[in-house]
Amino acid sequence: MRIIKYAQSYEKKVIDLWNETLPVDAITVDKFRNQVLFDENFDEELCYLALEEESLAGFLLAIKRKFPYLERGLEPERGFISVMFVDPAMQKKGIGGALLEKAEGDLRALGVKRITLGAYSPNYFFPGIDGENYPAAQSFFEAHGYVQGDVSFSMRKDLHGFRKTKEMAAREEELQRQGFSLKAFDHRYTLKLLTFARDEFGGGWKRNILISLRQGLAQENILLVTDPADDVVGFAMRMIDGNPMRFGPIGISEKVRNYGIGGILFDAMQWEMAKRGVYHLYFVTTDIPGRRFYERHGLEVFRTFHAYDKRWEE
Repeated sequence: MRIIKYAQSYEKKVIDLWNETLPVDAITVDKFRNQVLFDENFDEELCYLALEEESLAGFLLAIKRKFPYLERGLEPERGFISVMFVDPAMQKKGIGGALLEKAEGDLRALGVKRITLGAYSPNYFFPGIDGENYPAAQSFFEAHGYVQGDVSFSMRKDLHGFRKTKEMAAREEELQRQGFSLKAFDHRYTLKLLTFARDEFGGGWKRNILISLRQGLAQENILLVTDPADDVVGFAMRMIDGNPMRFGPIGISEKVRNYGIGGILFDAMQWEMAKRGVYHLYFVTTDIPGRRFYERHGLEVFRTFHAYDKRWEE
């Protein structure tokens, strides 16, 4: 077995083996190119192919930022294992361990003191390890010193038959009586919304809004809540990756979180989706408090992920 840097001549073999070994997260060639090759931080020297003679036995994509990511900057001491897999017919032969050892050594040579599994923003495939669908991955990385962290959840809801109820209308009317306004995005709120998202939630959320604005989709995909002073105090959006069914993010200003605005805004977005014939809603990740909120609105968990990190002190 030998390990070489990524070569595009193996592209089809990589995608075929990916879809065999990670069937819950199958990809197309376009998705692979967009999220791997076209990523500004992609480095073929940190993308590895394990070969048995000329057969592809395994793949590992590691990331070390070359370009700053919003307020996170370069994260100079952090690296990522974005995705890894080994041919089932060639497992238990040390191939996975050899790939991981190679990636860890190269990342540490670049100054990395912490490696995170998945969770590479903005082009992550997984927010962590899905132990239910890939139990071997969990035990493999734990055996190699990776420590489990926070849990997150993917959730979904069937919107067939969703309708705007009298209760929803009454809650919106009460919100208006208090001086708030629920509305579709209008470009006169562009700077207020971008500033609100950055200051309240960080640059990643601002980036999602900017993408929607650049694509000319914001008026279709973003809802706002403004306060009596006409300042943005909440927003919800969808379709951040081009999929009309994908919901989020949603954010409410800390100063008005006792007004029930989040629930009103979420119901309004569900109604907008149902009106457009988008009858399935899902998102990739939320935390435990988020799960409780969404369960009250009829969503169910369909995947659970655990964060994993490995750290070196020296």
